[in-house]
Amino acid sequence: MLEEVERWLSSRSWSAADRPLEQLLEAKRQTGRTVSVVLPALDEEATVGAIVAAIRAELMCDAVPLVDELVVLDSGSTDRTAEVAAAAGARVVHRDTVLPRLPALPGKGEVLWRSLLVTTGDIICFVDADLREFSATFVSGIVGPLLTDPDVHFVKAMYDRPLEAGGHPGEQGGRVTELVARPLLNLHWPQLAGFVQPLGGEYAARRSLLERLPFPVGYGVELGLLVDALHTVGHDALAQVDVGVRKHRHQGGQALGRMAAAIYRTAQLRLARGHLVRPRLTQFDRGEEGFVPRTTDVDTEERPPMAEIPEYAARRAA
Repeated sequence: MLEEVERWLSSRSWSAADRPLEQLLEAKRQTGRTVSVVLPALDEEATVGAIVAAIRAELMCDAVPLVDELVVLDSGSTDRTAEVAAAAGARVVHRDTVLPRLPALPGKGEVLWRSLLVTTGDIICFVDADLREFSATFVSGIVGPLLTDPDVHFVKAMYDRPLEAGGHPGEQGGRVTELVARPLLNLHWPQLAGFVQPLGGEYAARRSLLERLPFPVGYGVELGLLVDALHTVGHDALAQVDVGVRKHRHQGGQALGRMAAAIYRTAQLRLARGHLVRPRLTQFDRGEEGFVPRTTDVDTEERPPMAEIPEYAARRAA
């Protein structure tokens, strides 16, 4: 590990307990910064309501007005995600109603990118909608450094990720992180080697940074934003906060393969910004007569920095 990373770990890695809520509220009052929380959601009726309810009860109450805006951005759910989220107190926005002149592409990154157009906060906090036993510390922990330290621009959550019942004792999730993302970062962006959860879906950033970054539309969005943030604001503007334990639905092996391919492609694009053949990934399912190949395109599309979108510029100028 680089000495620079060792120094970064001691100066830019914190615990959520390092910044009590009272300190965050005072910093928010003094700076006037506003906070938006965005939950990208696709068929998450089983978990989204409890997440929304916890944020509203613990961080949007009269005693703790830390979060100013809570938006669930639905990317085409076929279950009761939107209904459950709205009943719990979120403002629900459907992906296809945002920037309708651009047909929506499938993928989480697409939803995160569009969320910049329907939120107003100076600080934007992204939280996955499939978390179980959710703690509001996931939000307060990662927005804390952005409220209290003007030199910090991008904060990732770090946590334990226990596998579901049936795994080996102490075994962690994050298989794509360990097999793909961490080797890529260590080899090509060694300054980012200190991030415990580089692909985690819980992170917060200043709007002034996010609006300047391109967004991969699919699984590569977390790696892409992290690498581009490094090049845009520098290593010392990045940080991470320990928020405890993250429990969520784990993906199957083939879904992880598609995720890995998209992440590798995102890294590849950043290593060689030129013309590259659109890749495809072949996987195999067991059929009645043996293994059957199934080929899918790897996510390669990226949305431009939001600051370049006329509708966004017009809204900011209004």
